Amino acid sequence: MPQDLVVILTALNLEYQAVRQKMTGPQLHRHERGTRFEVGTVQGTSCRVALALTNKGNHSAAVIAERAIQEFSPVAVLFVGVAGALWETARLGDVVMATHVYAYHGGTSEDDGLKARPRVWEAPHAISQLGSHLARVNDWADDTPGRGQAPQVRFGAIAAGEVVQNSKISAEARWIRQHYNDALAIEMEAAGVAQAGHLNGAPVAIIRGISDRADGTKNSGADRSWQPRAAANAAAFATRLAVELMGEQEQTAMSGKDRVPSADRLDERVSNTAHGSTVGIMAGSVKDSNVYMNTDPKVNSPKDLVAELDGFRLHLMRHHAEGALDDDTCREALTDLDSARRAARDDTPESSKRAVMTLKRLRGLIAECPALVAKLAPLVVAAGGSA
Repeated sequence: MPQDLVVILTALNLEYQAVRQKMTGPQLHRHERGTRFEVGTVQGTSCRVALALTNKGNHSAAVIAERAIQEFSPVAVLFVGVAGALWETARLGDVVMATHVYAYHGGTSEDDGLKARPRVWEAPHAISQLGSHLARVNDWADDTPGRGQAPQVRFGAIAAGEVVQNSKISAEARWIRQHYNDALAIEMEAAGVAQAGHLNGAPVAIIRGISDRADGTKNSGADRSWQPRAAANAAAFATRLAVELMGEQEQTAMSGKDRVPSADRLDERVSNTAHGSTVGIMAGSVKDSNVYMNTDPKVNSPKDLVAELDGFRLHLMRHHAEGALDDDTCREALTDLDSARRAARDDTPESSKRAVMTLKRLRGLIAECPALVAKLAPLVVAAGGSA
């Protein structure tokens, strides 16, 4: 499956709802083993997001993260929610983006005490760079009146273990602060998600809103007040990061325009058209040569149609990069294309009708680009419509 969305995972329903409020048009996507995802777009954008709940703990988070990666092949996995601050560096409501994650429960017990043997995962360089840029731009936070000082983004280590830390004076609390004194925050899932991303080659970002200070105040009135605010701040930064990640992905796809000639410049290369026959080319060297056939795409399943729509997306972006489509038209066309793709994946009679209607609307949007209209026509037929 192509990289056309970002996966966002949360451990708590409160965190899940904070992200879901940033989405429009969420549609149920059920994994064959029962895991439920909601796939929608970030409000006001064409950025697609698959949202799921992992529940508490590194082990559960790792399983669901790997399942999400295998199911969607995402551009990135973002783990989003709340955490406790280990030091005064981060204020309540601030957002911490992990530069690296400690699995702090690794260790060896010896006569003179417990010695730390953590596993550590660093955040991917590109995601860290993008997160730092967004923090500098500082226009990601929700402008909600009455919430006091705007949250800031902090970058540093996050420690992840298997127990809820709610003390500054317990033996374990003192041990953590001694051995992981560079960690800004502590929580229970980041190590599992980081390992799943590492094993599957998927970039992972851990984004946590500070809701308490891991000092015995969990479940207090103040904690109940700060938890939703911290979750909302983390969701705001994460969804903005998702939008920027998808934008960079699309720019990367468009950057190939200098290597892949446009369909509107066929006269600049060798083109061979076959009408119900076989074309053979014999030459010492053939450069920039395409064979075009008047047959429809081979679409035998919804998966095939989705793949064809993904291919059409690249053509659409290439025409936009070359100035054949203006920004507004391209944006609307991408939204329709994403809607048609979701409908095609659902594979029901009703969803097929939605796919056809959406593709026909898309055809009207791109009417001024005959090359694109020609490529879209067989896809309309494949979806169940008429040419």
